[in-house]
Amino acid sequence: MPTERLSMRKFREVLRLRFELGLSQDQIARSCSISQASVSNCLKRARAVGVSWPLPKGWDEARLEEALFRHPLHRYETRRPTPDFARLHQELQSNRHLTLQLLWEEYRQSYPDGYGYSRFCELYHRWRRHLDVVLRHEHQAGEKLFVDYAGDTIAIQDPKGGPAHQASIFVAVLGASNYTYAEATWGQGLEDWLGAHVRTLEFLGAVPKLVVPDFVPGNKIGVLCRSPLCAQRLRDVRQACSPVR
Repeated sequence: MPTERLSMRKFREVLRLRFELGLSQDQIARSCSISQASVSNCLKRARAVGVSWPLPKGWDEARLEEALFRHPLHRYETRRPTPDFARLHQELQSNRHLTLQLLWEEYRQSYPDGYGYSRFCELYHRWRRHLDVVLRHEHQAGEKLFVDYAGDTIAIQDPKGGPAHQASIFVAVLGASNYTYAEATWGQGLEDWLGAHVRTLEFLGAVPKLVVPDFVPGNKIGVLCRSPLCAQRLRDVRQACSPVR
């Protein structure tokens, strides 16, 4: 069965993890959330055309794709309508509940033969790189786990017809791969906070070097991170807590 073709962002990450960090194919597959066969095919294709890491200076994703697949992007991309990324970006900035998934669904409703979701996201992020320069963070695989509660709660309906209850959404994301874990908790207390971390680590099957909460002085997460019980749990699993600000 043929493997799904990776996006150029994934290709770059596979090459970086292999040649810069020296990870095995199995480790790369888990870090990038792809199959080991996809990793193997990526590395075979890169070797066949003489592509390694770091990429030559000035190479963007379009140049990498041309080198790997021997055809310019415009041969097939111009057949599909290009989204208005400036408008989409403005909508994302003005509405915190809006996601690329929702924008892509709206785009496909207007253009049923348009880009698939992964390609849509890749083109948007490529367009976004031409905006004002921002601080770029390089993440090593498994080094940092970013954790936070999502802004709004969600309503949990009682199947027996009782009143709805509000639940908080805990989210944890690995920096290098964007591998994500999320769960709903009834609150944001210490028990919820620590329990969510335990279940996150069980889900990942590994322990990162650092846990990075979105820290604002005086907020609930700041209080939780400074609690003795939280500090003890971090020592138990040989972790550290490093607030992002």
